[in-house]
Amino acid sequence: MWRLLLLCALFVPHSLGLRICSFNVQSFGESKRDKPAVMNVVRKIISRCDITLLMEIKDSSNTVIRLLMAQLNRKNLVSVKGTYQYKDLQPGDEDAFSREPYVVWFQAPSTEVKEFVIVPQHTTPEAAVREIDELYDVYLDVKQKWNSENFIFMGDLNAGCSYVPKKSWKNIRLRNHTEFVWLIGDNNDTTVKSSTNCAYDRIVVVGEKLVSSIVPGSANVFDFMVAYGLTEEQALEVSDHFPIEVRLKESKRPTSRRRKYLKRK
Repeated sequence: MWRLLLLCALFVPHSLGLRICSFNVQSFGESKRDKPAVMNVVRKIISRCDITLLMEIKDSSNTVIRLLMAQLNRKNLVSVKGTYQYKDLQPGDEDAFSREPYVVWFQAPSTEVKEFVIVPQHTTPEAAVREIDELYDVYLDVKQKWNSENFIFMGDLNAGCSYVPKKSWKNIRLRNHTEFVWLIGDNNDTTVKSSTNCAYDRIVVVGEKLVSSIVPGSANVFDFMVAYGLTEEQALEVSDHFPIEVRLKESKRPTSRRRKYLKRK
């Protein structure tokens, strides 16, 4: 069974704000653990980020994740304020998700937005339209539960090509409600193969404070094949997906005059 993992212990600190990433590592288990070159690329990808969502974890013993964590420097920039396993029990609409979202509420004193909720999701391809639409119900449920306005939906939503035809977008509330901002657009290619061009992986945000705290132009697809000089064959050994990312602005520091005033008080 595939699992999703949010690495909440933070890694090498960045001076350009908090980098949040999502990466479908494609059947990440013992076979990849035994390939040092693959593990090295995965480690480098994750070490770029401050919070990382990993998908397709196939490691029941957790040995691969422990090995990976042991190689990464940690730096606590956020804390977990709460977690919640969404219960897909709406009358008449049970089991809309193959994998119900495990939601995490973060507190982030180092960023302009001080708290935000991450809703990770890896949809079933054939049910992508329904599952993406149902994320709106997750939003309403968690918003009421935690009284938070700032949400990040991210993961391999399979939100492209044949899984979400153009005619289906009008039926997806997360898309047609204008308060939701899709940071990874329909024209972005999140696949490694040169023969495909699909925006499967997405980051969607909502909340005025959160949206205003996003570093302009920071939402991107990270092409690790180009970044690390890999051939397509070598890159596909790592994954058939590229990671996606976005950065949040650092808190504004007081001016020197303001700092002196605060110190005297």
